[in-house]
Amino acid sequence: VQLQASGGGLVQSGGSLRLSCTASRTIHSSVIMGWYRQAPGKQREFVASMRSGRDPNYADSVQGRFTISRDNAKNTLYLQMNSLKPEDTAVYYCKANLLSGDYWGQGTLVTVSS
Repeated sequence: VQLQASGGGLVQSGGSLRLSCTASRTIHSSVIMGWYRQAPGKQREFVASMRSGRDPNYADSVQGRFTISRDNAKNTLYLQMNSLKPEDTAVYYCKANLLSGDYWGQGTLVTVSS
């Protein structure tokens, strides 16, 4: 499966962006899908994840500001990011945890200016 992330860009502090991650084929709703990010000079870190029938999980740093969602009909995972801060600046990656392994999207850059 291939994952295509999009929606990144430059936004001012306090602004919003919505990231999308579209899969090349249907991914069952029970599969855990999530978002990670990697800031310059730092390791990749968890942002949010979800699977059907369970509450989504969020990193403490984004709790209450970011919302993960999924449209199974469109094979697309979303990350709505509100109240963005300069420290949210990073390349954002989507991930699918399939039985055959973990699949990553190519990343989309989010830059938040102060």
